[in-house]
Amino acid sequence: MDRKKLIDYKIFIPSLLIILGISIPFAMYEKESLEVLNSIFDYIVEVFSWGYLWYGIILVIAGLYLSFSKYGQVVLGKPNEKPRFTLFEYASILIAMGVGSTIMRTGMLQWTSVANDPPAGVEAGSPEALLWGNAYSMFLWGFQVFAIFVLIAPAMGYILHVRKRPLMRISEACRVLFGDKFTDGLGGKVLDVLFLISILAGAAVTLGLGAPIITQNLSHLLGIEVNFGLTITVTIIWVFLFSLSAYLGIEKGIKRLSTFNMYLAAIFALFILIGGPGVFILNYFSDSVSFLLANYLNISLNTQSVHQGATSHIQSNTVFWYAYSATWAMLHSVFAAKISRGRTIKEMILTYLLAPTLISWVATGVLGGLGVHRYLMGDMSILQMVENNARMAAIPEILSTLPFGEISIIIFMVVALVFLTTTLDSTTYTVAAYTSTRDMSKYEPPKLLRIIIAAVITGLALVLMRIGGLPPLEVISGLMGLPIIFLQFILIYAAKRMIDEDKAWKHNIRSSS
Repeated sequence: MDRKKLIDYKIFIPSLLIILGISIPFAMYEKESLEVLNSIFDYIVEVFSWGYLWYGIILVIAGLYLSFSKYGQVVLGKPNEKPRFTLFEYASILIAMGVGSTIMRTGMLQWTSVANDPPAGVEAGSPEALLWGNAYSMFLWGFQVFAIFVLIAPAMGYILHVRKRPLMRISEACRVLFGDKFTDGLGGKVLDVLFLISILAGAAVTLGLGAPIITQNLSHLLGIEVNFGLTITVTIIWVFLFSLSAYLGIEKGIKRLSTFNMYLAAIFALFILIGGPGVFILNYFSDSVSFLLANYLNISLNTQSVHQGATSHIQSNTVFWYAYSATWAMLHSVFAAKISRGRTIKEMILTYLLAPTLISWVATGVLGGLGVHRYLMGDMSILQMVENNARMAAIPEILSTLPFGEISIIIFMVVALVFLTTTLDSTTYTVAAYTSTRDMSKYEPPKLLRIIIAAVITGLALVLMRIGGLPPLEVISGLMGLPIIFLQFILIYAAKRMIDEDKAWKHNIRSSS
């Protein structure tokens, strides 16, 4: 096949040009653009908070319905086809792709945002505020977010593994609803460009926000200053790793890295429990889970409608988190669909709802518990550091209080770097699969295309990091969630429609023998 035809330029080039066309002007006037974008977002929080909160609940209900109804037993592949990965490998890949990099960035200090700005009637920095903080950190990595991530996957997995459609695209999944003329015409191109804009923008933001996890720890470890040169050095090493992993593919790259890092993260967590305040962490974890379960509906649906004044962090951040997660939903679902051949719809959805949630709660409990303990013991002014925008700098300060502090920082950096790598190699692989003209129901995306995509994401991130365009792009990513939410519901209905048309709940299920 001619290499020039390995990528669909009709959707890739417009997506890239639109991102650059948006990002560069915003970067040139970063302060003014952030004021405008944040005012738009604040307006959405004020007017549509209730909608975002119900959106998360409805998707959980939809996920449970698809799992436990007749649709849940449908196999994504031939009826008796065996899954491509073991359950542990499958869960590890989903966790590393969906959770790993962000939990390393936020797990230790996410509680501080709520402790500084707790719900109405709770005193900042009080014991109750600390419980709200870690419980809310767990909530952010709970059932609603992972329902947002996975609910497009049934439609994408069905067109790829059951109907064997060659193109693994959102437009293709909508063909059953909108017909051939729309799908093959301008309408289909618009949907696919929307997907690519959201993913390329999100990947650039992830690369930009992920680098400080490594640079701040290196700065503390080596006693050097964080500057753009150090950031470029770390980014190049990181890019080499995720490009190599994406080049090797799912079996040799992504799977091996994901499973390796699950073991390494488990060892690191045990080290923190044994070498650090283990009893406190376990007690605080229990209290946090108890507090979360007791207040789950409150956090899920409370808009503070009868409280006057500015909204608290929980309300505004939950809306942003759902909106930002929605922009990533397409990526997570397309990737989950690609690796779910041989899994039933029930297995795919429940694995995504349960495995990342469990690991996230444990990670938040261990990392957050360590941070809270150091705050309570008065070892450092963590809340003040966070208020002064030194959040990333607080992480090595906390880790250095552990036995073998320097080794702890190194292990943390390795775990964080591998999780960051698996997040972006999954992204690179998915974008390559999405833009490829090769039959994705039979083949992997071309290796050359994976390297090209990695280079594009890296170049975009470095340019924006240099000129200051990442903060506006992050807000834009959140704002893009609104149209994607409507697309999610369309694709959930498309999955049901295709399965009903084919009577797959009768013909495409595992035999009892």
